[in-house]
Amino acid sequence: MTVQPDRPISCARAASCALVNLAATPGLGSLMARRIVAGTGQLLLALAGFVMVLVWFFQIMIQYYGQATGDVPARPVGWIGLEIGAILFVASWFWALVTSISLVRQAKAAEAAERNRLPPPPANLPGQPPKLS
Repeated sequence: MTVQPDRPISCARAASCALVNLAATPGLGSLMARRIVAGTGQLLLALAGFVMVLVWFFQIMIQYYGQATGDVPARPVGWIGLEIGAILFVASWFWALVTSISLVRQAKAAEAAERNRLPPPPANLPGQPPKLS
């Protein structure tokens, strides 16, 4: 597959990229739509937030497991990983939302401009059957 940066993406492709961006992984849809800088930033922000939440989760699970077996004494686990990680992930999702809206608008405008550029279909002359394109 060759990438043509000057050719705008279709509405269907923009909708697919927006769906991936918002429902799967923030930034992945932006990368699919050739928005490299925005996609990379969104993806890195989402991954950083996810890793922070994951580290917090494992710390909590180690605490609970240690308390259940009596191996590890109870010590408080900070919520900062959860808070900052969740904020980073939500920020990347909102950034992906803005990029997705921009993508869909740009694709609709490009398709409308393309539609206006095409010549009108030929008119049927009276007494002749309609022409099928």
